[in-house]
Amino acid sequence: MVVFKYSKYLRKYLEHIRSEGLSTGFVPTMGALHAGHLSLISQSRKNADITVCSIFVNPVQFNNKDDFQKYPSSIENDILLLEESGCDILFMPDEQEIYPDEASKIKHFEIGPIENILEGKFRPGHFRGVCNVVEKLLKITEPSHLFLGQKDYQQCLIVSKLIKLLNLNIKVSICPIIREADGLAMSSRNLRLNENERKTAAKLHESLNNIKTRLPLENFLRLKQSAISDLEKKGFRIDYLEMANADDLELLENINGNYNAILLIAAFLNDVRLIDNLMVKD
Repeated sequence: MVVFKYSKYLRKYLEHIRSEGLSTGFVPTMGALHAGHLSLISQSRKNADITVCSIFVNPVQFNNKDDFQKYPSSIENDILLLEESGCDILFMPDEQEIYPDEASKIKHFEIGPIENILEGKFRPGHFRGVCNVVEKLLKITEPSHLFLGQKDYQQCLIVSKLIKLLNLNIKVSICPIIREADGLAMSSRNLRLNENERKTAAKLHESLNNIKTRLPLENFLRLKQSAISDLEKKGFRIDYLEMANADDLELLENINGNYNAILLIAAFLNDVRLIDNLMVKD
């Protein structure tokens, strides 16, 4: 695996690879890698000749400075995992390399209403930060394929819209959520959970699965309120629990045969914020 810290050298290396007719898959991450990230590397290796991974904790997408400062880091282990997984190239820029000045952090993209609902509502400015860093990383790596995890479903849709807005010829693959044995969606933030919190955290997926099982025979709004009540008793603080059209995240109150519906949840367990989602129809 070849490691780069500077974009100019990475660009030159990738230009040589493309000149030989090889395709490139890109997996952007913020490090603290787990099996979910490695599944994206695996998908890239199956669909592209060369796999590029980036590790960059993007400060611009954190609306909470404390969350940014506490974001887990395990660089040495990350590098080992990537080498073992067969990743070809790792890009590890510092903040100055991505954002040479303050102006480079505040570019706005017209993504539409989807950036202001759900995650966008509770994390104002988050998706502007995501779009800023994704645009920069895509222009540096110029991949033919981009691999994203379904756990960040709203982000996947927004990045897909960004790619169309930028008129980039990149195939986006949204890969399935990788879960722990008890159903908890794998996430770097899980490292911040203590032993008791870790056991409780699995209740998020359990609640979504319970709602899915009881739809469409029962009313979603009643199921939602019951799930929120149960989760709050277990110590969660709910930001949202919603059902939406999986294509554009238009919120739904009832199952409609014409909709490909998805359940989405975000909740705090003490000071750790967790998200998850589940397609209503497999």
